[in-house]
Amino acid sequence: MMKTRKGYQVYPLTDAQKFHLFYQNFCPKKEVLNIGTSLTIGTELDWDVLKKSIYKAYERCESMRLRFAADKEGNWYQYVVDKEERDIEFVDFSGKTMEEAEEIMRKWTRKPFKRADSPMNRLVMIKTPDGYNGLYLLVDHMTMDAQSLICFLKDIIEIYCSTLYEGVEYPKEMASYIEQLQKDLAYEAGSKAKERDAEFFRQMIESSEPIYNGILGSQKLERERKESGNPKLRAAVNVSDSVDSELDIFHLEAEPTERLLKFCEEYHVSLACLLIMGLRTYFQKMNGNDDVSINTAIARRATLKEKRSGGTRIHSFPFRTIIGKDKSFLEGIYDIRDLQNSYFRHANYNPVDYFAQRGKVYPNENGRTYEPMSLTYQPLTMRDKSLDKLGDIRYKTKWYPNGATTQAMYLTVMHRPEDNGLDFSFEHQVKAVSRDELEYLYYYLCKIMFKGVENPNLPIGDIIQLV
Repeated sequence: MMKTRKGYQVYPLTDAQKFHLFYQNFCPKKEVLNIGTSLTIGTELDWDVLKKSIYKAYERCESMRLRFAADKEGNWYQYVVDKEERDIEFVDFSGKTMEEAEEIMRKWTRKPFKRADSPMNRLVMIKTPDGYNGLYLLVDHMTMDAQSLICFLKDIIEIYCSTLYEGVEYPKEMASYIEQLQKDLAYEAGSKAKERDAEFFRQMIESSEPIYNGILGSQKLERERKESGNPKLRAAVNVSDSVDSELDIFHLEAEPTERLLKFCEEYHVSLACLLIMGLRTYFQKMNGNDDVSINTAIARRATLKEKRSGGTRIHSFPFRTIIGKDKSFLEGIYDIRDLQNSYFRHANYNPVDYFAQRGKVYPNENGRTYEPMSLTYQPLTMRDKSLDKLGDIRYKTKWYPNGATTQAMYLTVMHRPEDNGLDFSFEHQVKAVSRDELEYLYYYLCKIMFKGVENPNLPIGDIIQLV
C-alpha cells in the first residue's frame, strides 16, 4: 500500500470515486467521466485579473489539485498537490461562428485525461463570437461533480468581482476536501452508521422484487419473458450494445416553471419530488404498473462543509415507489417526500454494494435491470449575489456532452441562468432511445405535472386518463 507519493500524503478512493472508476472500466470510451461546461458574461473582462483569480481559486480548492496514482497491484490512490502552476490558456473564437466555437469545445470535452499523476481538469479563458467572455472548464468526474464544479466557477467570479468592483465582498473560504475525505473513509471503514445504512437497504431490497417499466410500455419486458421462457421475469435489458450518446435538451419557459416552483413552495416539497412524481406517473400510464423504479442521484451535501469541499459526492440509488391509482396526486408526492427523506439519512451507503446485494437476492443475467432511466435535479445555479452586484449583465452557461454514456437514458434538470426556466437535458445512448421517444416522454411528463399541480387532490388514475 502506498503511503506517500512525490512527498504528498496518499489516500484511498472513496465509494463515490470507485463507482465512477467501476463504470469507466466497462466503457470503451474513457471520456465517459468528462464534464465540460462554459460560463460566459456579456461584458469585457480584464484577462490578467481573471487569470490571477483562477490561480487563487485553485489555491482555495483542494480537489482541483487532486492527482491519482496506482500501486503495483493496480489499486488507485489520490493525493493533493500544493499548487497549480500550469499556464491558463486563452482562446479567442471571435473569427468563428457560435456553432464552430461550440464544436471545438465539444471536441475538448471528448478528450479523456491521463489518469496517472496528471491534472484532472482543464481551464480555458474564452472570448466567444457572440461578444461574451468567460471560461470553459473540463473536469474529470472522479474529482468533481456538477455541484462542486459550479461552486468552483462561482468562486473564480466572486474573487474576480471583489478585486475589480467596490462593495463586492471577497468570497468565504472553501472547505477542506481532505478533511471531508477522511470522514468518508472513516465511515466506509466499518462504522455503526454504515451498519445501520446497510440494514436499511437490505430490508428495502428483500421486501419484494421491483419490475421494469419501458419508456413506451411493456413490449421490451414481454419480449424478454418470451425469449427467456420465464413468464414471471420482472427485469429487462435497457442499454444498447453501443455507448455512443447524444444530448437532447427541452426547454420549459420561465412562466410555467414558476407555476411548478410555486406549488412546491406552497406544499413544502422539493422540485425533485414533483419531477419523480411526474416521471413515475408517466411510466405507470405507459405500463399499467403501480410499481415504478428509476435511479436517482443524491448529492450528499447537507452541511456547509460538504457544500464547499469540492470533490465528487454523488451516490445514485434506485428509487422505487408503489403508489395506487386511487391515491391523489398530492398524496403520491408526500409518499415520495417521506421516502426521499429516509434515503437522505442513509445515502452514505455504497451504491455498488447496494447493486451487488440486490443481484444476490434477485439474480439477473445479461445485465437486466429494473430502472429505465436516471434522474438528477440540479437546484444550484450560477445565478448569484455577486453577479447581481454587476447590475443586469447577462451571462450564459452551457454544458457540453462527452459523447459516451453507459446508461440508456439520463435526465438532468437544471435552471437556466437567463430566466430561471428549466432545461431538461436527456443524455441517451443513440441506439437505446430515440429523440422521438424522448419528445414523447417530455410532452407527457409536463402534461402530468401541470395537471397534478392544478388539481393536487385528483386521483392519479384520473390524471392518467385526462392526459
